[in-house]
This record gives sequence, structure tokens and C-alpha cells, in this order.
Amino acid sequence: MFRRTALAAAGLLAAGALVLTACTGESEPTPTTTGVPDADASVAIRLVLEPGNLDIRQTAGAALDQILMDNIYQGLVSRTPEQDIVPSLAEDYTVSPDGLTYTFTLREGVTFHDGQELTPDDVVWSLQTRKDTPEWRDAARLANVESITADGQEITLTLTEPDSSLLWNLTGRAGVILKEDDSVDYQTEANGTGPFVLDSWRQGDSITFTRNEEYWGDAAGVAEVVFAYIPDNQAALNAASAGEVDVVTGFDANLTEQIEATGDFTVVLGQSTDKGTLAFNQKEGSPLADQRVRQAIRQAIDHAAIIEALASGEEMYGPIPQLDPGYEDLSDVAPYDPEAARTLLQEAGAEDLELTLTIPNFYATTIPTILVSDLNEVGISLQVESVDFSTWLNDVYINQDYDLSFVLHTEARDFENWANPDYYFTYDNPEVQDLYAQSLAAVDEAEAAALLAEAARIVSEDAAADWLYNGASVIAVGSGIADMPSINVNERLNLAELVKSDG
Repeated sequence: MFRRTALAAAGLLAAGALVLTACTGESEPTPTTTGVPDADASVAIRLVLEPGNLDIRQTAGAALDQILMDNIYQGLVSRTPEQDIVPSLAEDYTVSPDGLTYTFTLREGVTFHDGQELTPDDVVWSLQTRKDTPEWRDAARLANVESITADGQEITLTLTEPDSSLLWNLTGRAGVILKEDDSVDYQTEANGTGPFVLDSWRQGDSITFTRNEEYWGDAAGVAEVVFAYIPDNQAALNAASAGEVDVVTGFDANLTEQIEATGDFTVVLGQSTDKGTLAFNQKEGSPLADQRVRQAIRQAIDHAAIIEALASGEEMYGPIPQLDPGYEDLSDVAPYDPEAARTLLQEAGAEDLELTLTIPNFYATTIPTILVSDLNEVGISLQVESVDFSTWLNDVYINQDYDLSFVLHTEARDFENWANPDYYFTYDNPEVQDLYAQSLAAVDEAEAAALLAEAARIVSEDAAADWLYNGASVIAVGSGIADMPSINVNERLNLAELVKSDG
């Protein structure tokens, strides 16, 4: 049931380097253009985290999903930025009333980038191989699938028990369709069915996609997309000012005035499933094993001040963001109240507590500065230990050797981590685990969401962590650019409809 590995965690968390912002309640529309779309245009998009290799089968990293999903690789179904599930390589699908049989009608006339035809056998092979290959990313997400068969263009998945997450899982890596017996070197090459083709990769600099002229759907709106990897914010803004990039992602919303100063860019804030998570190590013997101490920390933190400091955002008080099923406003569980925090610490005999915050060094100092100040106000001395990400993975994620830790979890629908006692959160509540299992087994979407909401409230009431903010997608869109995605861009960037005007 629990579907995370250490490498998978790296995938969830690596995108955290992209942005330290929060989320507005509604996404702002991206700018529109008044010129004529240039079908031969090239669009340069600044990104932060470059993938280490391109093997989407077994390499962790949100940087891969961000650019390869939808653009290069596809599944039977896909997801919209608003997180709705829609047909993709399947032109339609049905689910049996008992939730045990999923039938997909495969599109005809689809080819891979190398010109080979997509066949039903490719679909069966892709899904079966992923299910049977533990080292392939997200293999366990198909654990409940008993059989995968093809009859003509009909693909049927039969389950051993209902799994309300299956369709969602098929929109991600678990559902990627590859060519059977392909000779592609997936480390540096790609062969998918999407609207773009991998053209080149200049490691340490950029990755370039070009339009797939044989694409089964509507042709991409631009001829070329260049992902320019520029980790430093100021260098990215300089590149924008020099006209070297058309879109800038992953920067602090406090820089809005600077990037909009010339009138060539408009900053857009979009919703996301990014969760700024302050983890508490609750192992036996830790002062954080006491719920009163954890609750005190939560009530000592001024979430509104965090939103103000980050120049965008929405407060968050539970493990499920607004875009995900099961969301509920849980602000009543841990309202900002330093006096209540002091009382809880006194009751727990922890008035002069000393703790360490372990945080990857690619984050700005905004969050640690606020946390040090807020916790000091209630008598907690907080030392900040800024470490490289590999150290964080080893010390915090793998060895669970930490007091407090902060990272930005970007992945959608990842409540499963709170139902996994082995995850680095160190949270173990059998009632939550049972509710999550019931949610997976539910065949009604509303029932599944209600069960998740019930579990999420328990997690919040247990003070299993503090969720400092629901992060925004912050992008600066250049003049002449239209239909640039603005929702959940840290996770996926579907660029099929992106256009660039010639004037």
C-alpha cells in the first residue's frame, strides 16, 4: 500500500529548490497576445533544477516529470493543470461499477517519435513491465492490477481489489507508454508519443524540444522550446532583461517589481500542490514525541507573517492542499496563539527547549528567520543547520536523524506519506492508515475524498507536522507569449498550447 522509496522522495523534494513562495486562492490568467502567432517561433523558459539523466522509467526527480510528462511521454490518460483526469492515448475509458475493471479504447494512428506505430501490445508490455519491475519508478502503484490484456484496440486492466487512485496513478509515470523492445538509451535519449521531440541536451545549460510534426493530436503552437537551466535568481532576471529568455519560473514573488519594471514581463501567480512542510521527528525519546510540544510549535508560528514575507500566498494547516481531493480548511486546529503555545510547553515540562532545524541549502533564509524568531518568542531556542541536498537525504530522509526539517513537497495527492509509519515524517497512527486504506478501496470519488478529509483532520489534530504555506506557481511571462501554463508548474509543464506572437 505504501508507495515511496528513498529515490522517490528525492523526486518529491528536489523541486523544492524552485521557489519559496505561497499560493493565492485563485490562479491569475496568463497574458494574452495581440499579434499573429508565429508557428516557427522558439520559446526559452528558465527553469532551476536540471535532471541528472532523462530515464523516466527509474530515475527520481521532479525535474523529469516537469518537462517530459505530457510533452514527450504520455499515458492512456492524463491530467489537466487543475488536476482533472482526461483521456490521452486512450480516446475514452470506462470503469465497472465494482471498481475492478478498467477498459480503455486505444487511439489509432499514433506513432512514436522514431516513426514506429503505437500498438495495443506496446501498452500491455509497458504497464506489465512497470508492474513487474520494482526498480522502475512507481511500479508499486500498479500493485492491485491483476491482469492487463488487449482485445483489438481495447485495453483491459483487472484489479484484485478497488483502487480509487489507479486512474490518477496512470496519469503519471506509472502509466507512461513506451515502445516494446526499444533500443533507446533512456539516460540521454527519449522516444515518446507526445507533441514535442527531444532535440538536444547541453548538460549544465539547456534542453531543447522541437515540434513533433507527426503528432496524433493538434500540432504544438511553437516550433521549439528551450529549457534554460539558470539556478541563480538574479542571473535569471538578467537573462530576462537581456531578452535571452521568454518565461521565468521558480523565483521569489518579492522580485515582481524588478522583473516587471521594463514592461516586457508580467508576473502570474498560479495555484499549486506545493506544501511547505515543517516535519517533526516524533521518535520515542524525542521531545517532539509529545503532542503538546508539537502543537505548541504550530501555535507559535505566525503563518500570516510567512505569507506576507513571501509576497504571495495562502495559509495551510493540514496535509492536503486545495487542489487535491479531501481538502478542508483546518485553520481552527492550530490558530496562531503564542500564549497558548507557552502554556502547552509548560504543561509538557519543555519551557527551555533547544531544537535544530535541518534545511537544504538551496532555500532562502526567509523561512528559517521567521521560525527562529517565532519559536524564540515562546522560549524555544532554534539552531538552523543548512545542508546540501544529498546530506539532507542521508541524514533526514534515510536515517531520520533530525529534530525539525523543512522542505517543499511538490507532488499532488501524496497523502499516502502520512499513512506510512516508515516515511521520514515518523508519524504512525493506525486510524489514519485505516482511513487511507478505506479511501483507496472506495469506488465513489466523493466517499474517497471524505475519508481523506477525515484522515487529514486527525493528522492535523495530532500536530504531525506544521504546514507553513501552500506554495504558488510564480512565473514571469514575456510579452508575445500566450497560453503559458500557470498552475502547478513545479510539477508538470504541458506546453502543447504555448504560442508566441510575432508582434
